[in-house]
Amino acid sequence: MDPIKTVEYARALYTAHGGKAEAEVAEKVRHCEAAGRKAEAEDWQAVRRAIAGLRGPHQG
Repeated sequence: MDPIKTVEYARALYTAHGGKAEAEVAEKVRHCEAAGRKAEAEDWQAVRRAIAGLRGPHQG
């Protein structure tokens, strides 16, 4: 996933789920890893990092 799409997904999820967005994405990562979809799991990890960046430092 390109960086722009990553940030777009992160913003949309953070807007929709607020503080629970990272947990939602972590669940997606676990499902992808369990299903052997490594590339998709890596994309979701990038989205998770982008959400953490949106939240800013010291917020969880």
